[in-house]
Amino acid sequence: MKKSTLALAVYAGVLATQAGAAGFLDDSKATLSSRTLYFEQDPRENRNASGTLKGQDQRQTTQGFLFNFISGYTPGTVGFGLDVQGMYGINLSGGIDNRAVDGSTANTVSPTSTDGTPVADWARAGANAKVKLSKTELKVGNALQPNLPILVSNDGRLLPQTFEGGIVTSKEIDGLTLTAGKLTKAAGRASTNYDDLSLGGGTKGSNNFQFAGGDYKVTKDLTVQYYYANLEDYYKQQFLGLVHVLPIAEDQSFKTDLRYFHSTSDGKNGQTANTGYKFNNNGYSDNGEVDNNTWTAMFTYTLGGNAFLLGYQSVSDDGAMPIINNGSVVDSRGRNEGEGGNSVYLFTDSMITNFTRTGEKTKFGQYSYDFARLGVPGLKAAVAYLKGDQIRLQNAALGRGSEWERDMRIDYVFQDGFMKGFGVTLRRASLRSDSDLYASQQDTDQTRLVLNYTYAFK
Repeated sequence: MKKSTLALAVYAGVLATQAGAAGFLDDSKATLSSRTLYFEQDPRENRNASGTLKGQDQRQTTQGFLFNFISGYTPGTVGFGLDVQGMYGINLSGGIDNRAVDGSTANTVSPTSTDGTPVADWARAGANAKVKLSKTELKVGNALQPNLPILVSNDGRLLPQTFEGGIVTSKEIDGLTLTAGKLTKAAGRASTNYDDLSLGGGTKGSNNFQFAGGDYKVTKDLTVQYYYANLEDYYKQQFLGLVHVLPIAEDQSFKTDLRYFHSTSDGKNGQTANTGYKFNNNGYSDNGEVDNNTWTAMFTYTLGGNAFLLGYQSVSDDGAMPIINNGSVVDSRGRNEGEGGNSVYLFTDSMITNFTRTGEKTKFGQYSYDFARLGVPGLKAAVAYLKGDQIRLQNAALGRGSEWERDMRIDYVFQDGFMKGFGVTLRRASLRSDSDLYASQQDTDQTRLVLNYTYAFK
C-alpha cells in the first residue's frame, strides 16, 4: 500500500476512535468473494505469411479471493470512514503456451515471472479513506473502481483493476449526480504493481487523469449525461449521453440509449518528437495522434423475459477511440509490467474486441432471456452478434477492413439451499477479421467458465 494511502487510513481510523464507533462500525459491512476462472484463448492463425509468431495460446485455471470492508461514517456534521480491500490469486494450472523470451507476455489472467511463466500466486491490498458532508462524499486511496462513461474499471478476468487517486460524488440536488476526480495510477487485472496511466502503444505513463461531469434525471424515464476528461500528455475527451425508457404496457418497454465521445490530442501526444506518448490507434497509427469522434445508438425492446437489442456505432476516419490501457508501459529495464486490459462505456465492448478502430462502422444485435418467466429463477442466457466494416488500414491500397464477433453466455445463480448465492457463468466468443488486420487483431476463439460466491460477514 502507498504511504500516502496508509497515512490516510490511519488518520481515518484515529478520527473514528475519537468520534466513537457508532455509525463507523454499526453501518459497516464486510464480504469475502471467491472466483474460480477457467480461461481459454485460442488464436486460430498462429503465424503470419513471414512465419512470425502472432498469437499465444492460453489455457489457464485460477482461483481468486477478494475481501472488502466498507465502513459506515462517524457521527457528526462531517463523517469519516475507511474502506479496505485485499486480493489474492492462485494459479492452479496452465498459462500461455508460447512464452515470450524477453520477459513480456500476452498472459491476461495472472502476473508472470521474468521468463514469462505465470507466478504461483499473487496479492494486492489497498484502502480508501472517505469523508461525507451532507450528500457529498470524497474518497481518496488506491482501491478506487470507477464506473463512469469516461472510465470503467475492468473486471473481465480473475481480479479487478483498481485506481489510485481521489473521487468526489455529490447528490445535493434531487435528480442530479455530480462526479469529479483525479487519478494518478492503476493496477491491472493481472498485476500486483501500480503504474502510471497510458493509451495502447504509449510506453510513457501519465500520472494525471482529471475528470468531471454529471447525470441528470430530467424525469423518471429520461436521463442526460455530460462528462469531461483529460489524460495529461495524451488526450482530452467530452462525452454526451441520453437514456430514455418508454413504458408500453406491463412487462413491456422500449429503451433508447445514445452516446457520443469527442476526443482530441493533448500535450506530448501531438508532438512528433515524443514517440513514447504515441497512440497505436488500434492498428492505424497516423503518427500516433488522438483525433476521434465516436457515436453509438442502442434500442432495446423488452417483453416479459425477452429483450431484443439492436444498434449502430460509428468511429470517425481520423483515428480510433482512445481508451486508457497501460499494457504498453515499460519499467526502467524496458519490461512490460502486465498492466494490460481495459473496458469502455460502449455496448461493443465485447469479450475479445471493442470495435473502436479508425473509421469502423458497426451494426450489432443481442437477444437475451430471463428464465424466471418459465419458473427457473436465476437462469439467464444471451447471444450477441457484432459486425464492423469500413476500417481504415495502414496501407490504403488494400481498401477497407472488416471484423465480426459472436458472443454467447449463460448464467445461473442458485436461489436456495446450501448453495444459495453460488453463481456459474459460461461464456464463449469467436472473432474473425480480414487478414489485413492481423497485425493488430487475429482470429480468435475464447471460452470463460466462472464460478462465483460471496459470503457476507454478519
